[in-house]
Amino acid sequence: MQPTVDSNFPVILAGGSGTRLWPLSRSLYPKQFLKISSEKSLLQNTIDRASTACGGKLIIVCNEDHRFLTAEQMREMGQEGDIILEPVARNTAPAIALAAMHALNQNAEAFITVLSADHTIDDIEQFAKHVEEAINAARDGALVTFGVVPDRPETGYGYIKAQTDGISPIASFEEKPDATTAKEYVDSGDYYWNSGMFVFRAQAYLDALQSYAPNVLKPCTTAYAGATNDLDFIRVDEEAFTASESISVDYAVMEKTDNAMVVPFHAGWSDIGSWDAVHNIGKKDEQGNASEGDAMFVDSENCYINAQTRLVAALGLNDISIVETSDCILVTSNAAAQDTKKIAQLLKDAGRGEADTHSKVYRPWGSYQTINLGNRFQVKRITVKPGAKLSLQKHHHRAEHWVVVEGTAIVTCDDKEIMLTENQSTYLPLGATHRLDNPGKIPLELIEVQSGSYLGEDDIVRFDDVYGRSGTTR
Repeated sequence: MQPTVDSNFPVILAGGSGTRLWPLSRSLYPKQFLKISSEKSLLQNTIDRASTACGGKLIIVCNEDHRFLTAEQMREMGQEGDIILEPVARNTAPAIALAAMHALNQNAEAFITVLSADHTIDDIEQFAKHVEEAINAARDGALVTFGVVPDRPETGYGYIKAQTDGISPIASFEEKPDATTAKEYVDSGDYYWNSGMFVFRAQAYLDALQSYAPNVLKPCTTAYAGATNDLDFIRVDEEAFTASESISVDYAVMEKTDNAMVVPFHAGWSDIGSWDAVHNIGKKDEQGNASEGDAMFVDSENCYINAQTRLVAALGLNDISIVETSDCILVTSNAAAQDTKKIAQLLKDAGRGEADTHSKVYRPWGSYQTINLGNRFQVKRITVKPGAKLSLQKHHHRAEHWVVVEGTAIVTCDDKEIMLTENQSTYLPLGATHRLDNPGKIPLELIEVQSGSYLGEDDIVRFDDVYGRSGTTR
């Protein structure tokens, strides 16, 4: 199917933290980058359907911490587009403002179709038809959202009340209801789930911000005017953007304007906002159980298991979700799954790393995974992508041993440079300036053994980095 309008720019908001899908989703590797019931990540599937429904250049808005993950997932698809970095989180209204300004920079008649990076949609052709309907409704300046036709009472979503059947002006927005109210909404036939997806003329959205949220428009205008290019990314002025009010597009504009419309949406939508929602979209057995990974069910019904590293078995359970990773296990009733974010917040408040990272940590050059950690030693498995290299750096508190197990490495250590192949190793003394480079065409795999008085990731002094990073990460 051909995109609907060449001036319709897909805008993907990819800045979420995804705490409701902890422990698979962490703040530095949130759910939009995960492959859930698909060979592609949620972000990649969103990019696919955006290219089907929209004709303009892709615009992704993400935060600083996820920039390399976003760029890498785009490269895996051979997808081109512009990545705008939010220097701080300011919710959806400011993020969409930056994207609207960027689209207008390329086409004065630009439409923008705003999508969330972490939704699933089953029927892509029907989705494209809905986008076309929304564009037609937005031609005269209407601010259009998609209202998902509900198939059940749902307390995890906000609702939209339409004035009439079909494409309609919006009567009201409603917050997440209790179970009784949700049933009343669905039974009435007047309400839709609030999808958080929109179609606007870019200028119409900015005009609405001028009327209803000038404290968003003004700082975002200044921030975008001060934007600079950095590798694959567009960096806006941090000080100006930080001055913007942190507010959603619904609160800033949609609930205030009398020009909002809703397009009924029925294309198999889910926001994957909880493990219960993941269970709902999964392929189920005769007892209603769904799973990913190595899982077994005995005398269990309506359960979900996600097993990342080992066998997980459920015996005599009902309506339970179990999610296993190498460092954490979550067990929750499906009814309470919406509150998983409370555990992530408790971990963050306690300063525990399980809220932010997996044992496997992704970097623009590849990844590393902690295998063993002791009082004065740490063992890691390091993977470096072909053609990639780590920063030139040194450590004040630890020495390192590197053993190559697959591929080829070029190692810089002070004024020496050596090449290592499989089963060869080298020693990097404390304080030595060093770098690791993969010149080959296959991933470089090595084992790193650290020893010293302090083994934290912030014990890094960086001298040079091809990815333009600063701070204390490899």
